[in-house]
Amino acid sequence: MAKRKGKESFEPRATAFAAETELGSGRRSARLRLRAAWMYYVEEMTQNVIADRLGIGRVTVVRLLNDARSLHEVRVSVSRDLAELLELEFALQQAFGLKEAIVAPLSARDADPSVPIGAVTGEYVSKLLRNDMRIGLGWGRTLINALPFVSERPVANLSVISLLGGITKTKQYNPSEFAWQFARFFQADCYLIAAPALVDSIETKRALIERCGLKDILHLARSLDAVVVGAGGMSSDDTIFRFGFVGERERRSLTAKGAVGDLLCHYYDRQGRLVDHPINEAVMAVPIETLTKAKSRILASGGPHKTEAILGAIAALRPTVFITDEGTAKALLAGVKG
Repeated sequence: MAKRKGKESFEPRATAFAAETELGSGRRSARLRLRAAWMYYVEEMTQNVIADRLGIGRVTVVRLLNDARSLHEVRVSVSRDLAELLELEFALQQAFGLKEAIVAPLSARDADPSVPIGAVTGEYVSKLLRNDMRIGLGWGRTLINALPFVSERPVANLSVISLLGGITKTKQYNPSEFAWQFARFFQADCYLIAAPALVDSIETKRALIERCGLKDILHLARSLDAVVVGAGGMSSDDTIFRFGFVGERERRSLTAKGAVGDLLCHYYDRQGRLVDHPINEAVMAVPIETLTKAKSRILASGGPHKTEAILGAIAALRPTVFITDEGTAKALLAGVKG
């Protein structure tokens, strides 16, 4: 298997140079996409050279490579044999009592960590799945970024449970849609919390659980084999605030109550304790207490502004596996030592 810079591998689902029996635009487009992917990942050509060889623009090459990734025609694996990363992983395991820590490298200090963390998460969860398994999924940018790196295959009697209700107004992320897409890769059954992520009162929440069949989903969640969640921070740039799922006034009141982050819209303090706030009573999600009963608890999160949120999430969830980036790993360890 050919390697690119020790970090990436290309495994075409269909050979890039197979004979064509049709000359339709769709077939030509697929062939061009696979040729570009082969030249980039296997022959290690630059994007400019590929553009010259194929007689197309560099922007088109970038688009073709992105399409090949999103269509799962390219599989990317991250090499974890770098000494510094292994040292960080061992230190995280020791500091937080983890069964396993996985640290993704960053291309630059200011790079978006959700992409490499998502890549590692997709690969890890793909290998974790087995027949007759029940897995609960959270949501967020990091987990959405994991989807292109999930290895598609059928898994017998796999059940996927969305751990959080849906969003009535969405621009990019929707918890239930993420779980559905994930389940589709493995031909699995998908169970959704058919309600808004946040309702107007505890009374509405009780009515939805008791009268609308949601009790069965919450009961199913008590027997999860694994959960995969991300931690949200309290910055106005975090997904839930940036897209207006929770308003600015609520964000400020949560912060005033000591909230440092959230798991499935459950807001907690630095010690992982739920803060006293109406949102925590009105969230339509599987309780954190239920998540802690799963044998495998995977927390995937990172970012320079999320240190406190992640420390609180670790205290609340007690993850068995933590997936993060090297910058966040260093910040967390510095915070523990401090």
